[in-house]
Order: sequence, then structure tokens, then C-alpha cells
Amino acid sequence: MLGNLTIAAGAGGGYSTLIILVVFLALMYFLMLRPQQKQQKKHRDMMSQLKKGDHVITIGRLHGVIDEINQADQTATLDCDGIYLVFDLRAIAQVTSQAPQAVTAPAAEEKTSEAASDDKPADSAADDSASDAKATDDATESTDDDSAK
Repeated sequence: MLGNLTIAAGAGGGYSTLIILVVFLALMYFLMLRPQQKQQKKHRDMMSQLKKGDHVITIGRLHGVIDEINQADQTATLDCDGIYLVFDLRAIAQVTSQAPQAVTAPAAEEKTSEAASDDKPADSAADDSASDAKATDDATESTDDDSAK
């Protein structure tokens, strides 16, 4: 009778071990592998959108601006303060800022600044700048007098 209980307990233990193993593998997939796959997909998308003028950081933490991309050789030429270096595309870790897409926003901004300057007569603007310069000179002279004493 005791032998039958031992066999029954041993058979049930096999299924629970298998269930624990399956749960462990599922947790490992969702906690480790799936986030890594998402990060790789995000990096692939970022690399496919690279273009001239993008500010990038390499895996060696070198900051530069993309000057040229050679898709055939999978290389990118970076302008690092006037020094041009050729890197493998896989060496680019991240894009810090994108190159400007369109020039319509500065044109609209320019029109609004012109409209604001049209409201003020040209000679009054010159008078304002002259009075600002005189106020700056007066402040400098009073500081010089204080330091001389």
C-alpha cells in the first residue's frame, strides 16, 4: 500500500517539473529575449533612416555629423570637427539629432520678424539702438570710476 502512494507521488512530480520548466522558459522569453528583439528592430529602423547631416554617436562615443553614407560598403563618413572618418554602419550607436527636413519653418519665422520690424519706423529703431549703446557706455564709465577709487 505504501508502494502505491510513492509511485503516484512520483508520477505527479514529473508533470509539475515540466510545467515549471515551461513557465520558466516563457518568462525568460518575455523578460529577456523579446525586449532585446524590440531594441534591435528599433536600431534597424534608426539605421535605415540615416541621412547626410544627422548628428550621431558611435559605439566608441565619438560624436560626429554624417557626411556620406555608402550602402554598398555599409560605411558612413563622419565629420568630426573637420576631420573625416569612415566607420562601419554597425559602429553607429545612436542618432542624437536629425538633419533639418524642410526649410519652410524658417521662412515663415522670417516673415513674422519682418512684419514686426515694419511696425516700427526705421529711424526710431536706430534711435533705440543708439540710446542703448549710450546707456552701456555710461554703465561702463561708472564701473571704471568705482574701481579707481
